[in-house]
Amino acid sequence: MAQPFTDEIVAAVRRHMNDDHAEDSLLICRTLGGRPDATAAAMTGMDGDGIDFTAVVDGRDVPVRVPFSRPLTERAEVRPEVVRMYREACAALGVPARS
Repeated sequence: MAQPFTDEIVAAVRRHMNDDHAEDSLLICRTLGGRPDATAAAMTGMDGDGIDFTAVVDGRDVPVRVPFSRPLTERAEVRPEVVRMYREACAALGVPARS
C-alpha cells in the first residue's frame, strides 16, 4: 500500500506513542510483535498496513512490525486500531487494560 499518512501525521503519532504510551508499545511488541523477551519498545513509523517499533531484546535494538487488522487510510482510524492492539495485548498477557 502507498503511504496514506503524511510525515507530519506519522511524527505526531510517533511522538504521542513514545511520550505517553511507551509501556503500551512494549505490551504490543511482546505479544502481537512476537517478542516476548522485549524489555523496551519505541514506535519508529507506520503506514496504512501496520506500525513499526524498535524493541530492545537482550540489549539489542530489534525491528518489530505489527500489521493493522485492516488497511488504514485516514488518521482518525489510527487511534482505534492501536487501542485494539493494546487491549488484545493485555488480554494475551492476562493484565487488565486501562479504560
